[in-house]
Formats: sequence, C-alpha cells, structure tokens
Amino acid sequence: MAFTVVWFIGLCSLLLGYGVHVEASHLVSLHLQSQQNTTATHQPYRTGYHFQPAKNWINDPNGPMIYKGIYHLFYQYNPYGAVWGNIVWAHATSTDLVNWVHYEPAIKPSIESDINGCWSGSTTILSGNKPAVLYTGIDPQNRQVQNLASPKNLSDPYLREWIKSTQNPVMTPIDGINASSFRDPTTAWKGPDGQWRVIIGSKIDRLGKAILYRSKDFIHWVRAHHPLHSSKNTGMWECPDFFPVSVKSTVGLDTSVNGPSVKHVLKVSLDDTKHEYYTIGTYDLKKDKYVPDNGSIDNGSGLRYDYGKFYASKTFFDSSKNRRILWGWINESDSVQDDVNKGWSGIQAIPRNIWLDKTGKQLVQWPIEEIEMLHEKPIDWHSTELKAGSLLEVSGVTASQADVDVSFNLSTLEKAESMDPSWANPQLLCSEKGASVKGSLGPFGLLVLASKGLEEQTAIFFRVFKAEKSYAVLMCSDQSRSSLGQDLDKTTYGAFLDVDPLHEGLSLRSLIDHSIVESFGGKGKACFTARVYPEVAINDKAHLYVFNNGSENVKLSKLSAWSMKKAQISY
Repeated sequence: MAFTVVWFIGLCSLLLGYGVHVEASHLVSLHLQSQQNTTATHQPYRTGYHFQPAKNWINDPNGPMIYKGIYHLFYQYNPYGAVWGNIVWAHATSTDLVNWVHYEPAIKPSIESDINGCWSGSTTILSGNKPAVLYTGIDPQNRQVQNLASPKNLSDPYLREWIKSTQNPVMTPIDGINASSFRDPTTAWKGPDGQWRVIIGSKIDRLGKAILYRSKDFIHWVRAHHPLHSSKNTGMWECPDFFPVSVKSTVGLDTSVNGPSVKHVLKVSLDDTKHEYYTIGTYDLKKDKYVPDNGSIDNGSGLRYDYGKFYASKTFFDSSKNRRILWGWINESDSVQDDVNKGWSGIQAIPRNIWLDKTGKQLVQWPIEEIEMLHEKPIDWHSTELKAGSLLEVSGVTASQADVDVSFNLSTLEKAESMDPSWANPQLLCSEKGASVKGSLGPFGLLVLASKGLEEQTAIFFRVFKAEKSYAVLMCSDQSRSSLGQDLDKTTYGAFLDVDPLHEGLSLRSLIDHSIVESFGGKGKACFTARVYPEVAINDKAHLYVFNNGSENVKLSKLSAWSMKKAQISY
C-alpha cells in the first residue's frame, strides 16, 4: 500500500504558487471524503486506452494474475470519491490485458482485522491452480496486519466472490515490528523444503527491510529470524516485489523458480521519495537471504523501472505466454481540487513485459504486444535527414492518442560536447539542458501533445556527450512547457541510457494518451512516464513533431506512428 501523505489544499497550492516542488502522491483532504463526486462533462484528460475506472480515486495495482485464461487485476479504490480513503480491492478482468470488464469490489472492510481498510497485497497460485490473496488490513487499533482471502467458487473463471479466512489475521506486528510500517505482502514462492515464503515491507527507524515469513499451509505463518534483505537510510519499504529472471532468455519465470541460470530481482517502493528502485542479485536458498550483485545499488540512487510517474508496481507470471508482466500506478500531477472537479484520480500504466538485459546489469521493459491491436492509420517514414534546428510535423495520426516509434542514427560523434564529471545527476542535467537549450548532438527527439504555436509541448529527447573513455547518452522527458496551467507538477525527468551510439541507433517509443506519455528509450532500457495537462493542445488541437535542436545533423532512420483506437472498458 502506497501510504498516505496528508496535504491541505490551501497549503499545497501556496507552496506550488511560490515555486516549491511538491511531489504528487496520495493527496488527501479529509473534509472532501464525504462529498459526492461531481464528474465534469469536459474531460480532455481521460485516457483512451489506459486502464482506469469510470470515476473516483485509484492507486496501487494488486494481485494481478491469470486464472483459467482470464487476466485479473485488483487495485486500491475509493468507491465514494476522488481522494484517498475508504479503500477496497476493486476488480476487473480481461482476455487480452487491453479491454476490461469491471465487477463489484472483491475485498472490502467487513471483519475486525480489516475494518479500517483493505490495503495492498498479492495473489499466489497454490497447488491445484487455486488462487490465494494475502493483503494488508487495518484493524480497530489502526495496526497493519496481514489477511488471507480465497475465491468462493473456483469454477467461476471471473472469481467474482471472495471469502476471508476465519484464521485472520494470519500475520500480526509482534516481536518489535512497527505496527504502522508492516504492509504489502508479495506473491509467495515455494522453497525446496516445500514451505511457502513471503516478504512484508517494513522499517526500523531509517532501516528499510523485507520481513520474511514461512508457512507450510499458507495459513499459519512463522517469522524468520532475519529479513530477506535490508538497507540503511532508505526508510519504509512499500510494495516490495521479489521474482526470478532468466540469465539466458527473455522468457519469464514462475515466482518459485531458482537455479544456476536464474537471477533474482528485489524491487521496493520508497515511501520517503515516492520512487521505486530495484536491484539484481542472488537468492541464497539455504540462508534465505538475498544479496545484490556488485554494482547493483540498493538505495535511492539505484536503478528504477521508470524515472517518471510510476509507483507501487507489481509483477506477475503470465503462464499462458511465459512472460513476466509489470503493472504500475500513475498518479496525478494536478491539485486535489482538480481531481475532485473532474471526479477521478489515478490511472494504471500500460502493462509491460519485463526481462533481464543481456548484460545482466539491468532490466528491460516493453509494452505488451497486445496493445498493438489498437493500431490504426499507420504512418511510416524512412531515412529522413534532420538538419540542425529542424522541426517536422508527423501528420495523419491522432496526435492526442497515438503510438510513435522512432530511430535515430548519428553519422559522426566527433563534435559531441564533452561530459563534465560533475554531471552525475541526469534529472538535474535534463532540467538544466532542456529541449530549448541548443547543444551539439542534441537535443533531438519528439515533441508530443504540442500546440500549433508550440507554447505547449512535452519533449522527449536525447543528448550525446563525449565522456572520458566512451560516449554518454542522456535521455530526458521535459514537462516544463507541457501546459499553460500553473499549479501543476512539471518536473523534468532524466536518465543515462546504457547504449553505444557508435554502433547502434538511438530508439524511442512513446505511447501518447491525452494526459499520459509513456516513453521507452534504447528498446526499453530506460522508461519515463509523464503526466501532463495541456490546455491548448487537447484532442484535435494536439500536434506531434520530430525535432533536432542541435548544431549537428541527425538521421531519422525510421519513424512508425499509429493512431490508437479506444480500448473497450465496461463498468
């Protein structure tokens, strides 16, 4: 459960008005909890093909799985308003991860151990293809405890009804566990001894930790003497995820798989920063300990799934296609009052296929292939020279709802700017060297959700620098001019991309959906999710451009773009 941060509207607006950055998170205004939704008729920011309910607040994706050929997604939901509160497990199913049918909430407060909220958790497929949910409940003392729920009718592929165990809670904060920092159980895995294992996010002071539990029957759980892993000065670990990846192929693995051809990934969502970080390492079965590889940093300067708006993520093993699928929550960048006015808050990112890069040093992500069935009206360009200062419009596509895939090639790197050793922070570097700051090799890339006069634009671009022994590729997502609106989070995101511009092109794919831009650089080696609210560049007033604001020419080797049909989502 991505825990709650309370902001009063007046204070938040005041801070934003004076230029103080407020990281958009769980924005709660308690006096709005009981208000009825006033869903606006003018909705330029609702998405066409991303997952979202008809109205109200959503956050963490919970318990994704496939059962009898049907995909299930549960998620944190407030049935009564567009702000956080009254949390239940909402439920939707799909046959393709694109088109969805919503049902009544699967799990809602009804027993003592969850009476104050049914928070995040995971689904595990037990023997006999029986799904089981572990979730965090809030009891009458506001303690965080872990509960178990199972389907009422296993013959129902839609699993519309769930029953809570009479043994609940199955895990409680005893033996010194902080009762306010004990949440978000992972998908369980089975060890060679036949026992199930699960981790719970927690902390002691600033020591973030993944508490390990074991069980023979999935009901009676015993806490291990030591955590699976911990790290100093990281704060609360929310929404941990622990899963194996193959070192030999892009095929996904069941959560219980281990062996010499397997690495493990530990992902944690840091409550302090509202960012997620992951490490790649080795899971020692005998010691029940996880050890990150050398160079895999397990703190706030490590690797991230996404360098933009992406939090509380959860993966699952899709046994039908032998792949691991990643879900992530995209929160808003506007004010609480804006959310109340439009009647909703929060969206889920496009599901992503995730695997280990061939270097073994990072993960790679790519939108699921099913999203391509929404493609229509294809546009293709080949071998176009982008001269210095050029701006080319991509016409013929619906620029507010599109999928764009481009590749750039650099004929020479001789005139690349020198990389200053002090430029260690890519996000800060992108802020200082935005899309309007001319360089040598870059900036070049896409201007999306742009107005005709370019007063509004969201820029996703590359810059190439000459480092001491190689070249450094900077990828940026610049939201500084994304909207004429004022009280918005317009943070610019950045990351260094692990590609060799001497021997490979620079690829960029962006999924554009009205108020969301999900971008994948280097064939999925770096990902950015931008949340933007243009006032001019909306619907048919949105434009799409390819640009080169550098002093050197760049070759656009290929551009493919499609308008995107609307996903079918039944409420």
